[in-house]
Amino acid sequence: MFTSIVGNVFGFKALRALRLEDLRIPTSYSKTFQGPPHGIQVERDKLNKYGRPLLGCTIKPKLGLSAKNYGRAVYECLRGGLDFTKDDENVNSQPFMRWRDRFVFCAEAIYKAQAETGEIKGHYLNATAG
Repeated sequence: MFTSIVGNVFGFKALRALRLEDLRIPTSYSKTFQGPPHGIQVERDKLNKYGRPLLGCTIKPKLGLSAKNYGRAVYECLRGGLDFTKDDENVNSQPFMRWRDRFVFCAEAIYKAQAETGEIKGHYLNATAG
């Protein structure tokens, strides 16, 4: 939530000076967040990566790519050495890039990068976008 509110506003290039002075989140809303279901060790186990930082990135641009080109960007990142990629938190199902299509092309990218590198790779899809 914080990323969506602050990240997008502070990312506007037209803004030259901006300061967040206060942000109040209702306690009733905060209580609905139970925390992550697991931590970094589970991610390391899934990716079989230990003894070093996990390397990943958010696919950009977040809007405008077709699902096929989005998958191509995922592949290039993973093939280039990243352990994982992820959807921008604001990526959702758009007419030019439906969630299911993005899923299919990202899965193909992962399998191809894994086959070529011999490493386990991953992509985190925005599951709230379906």
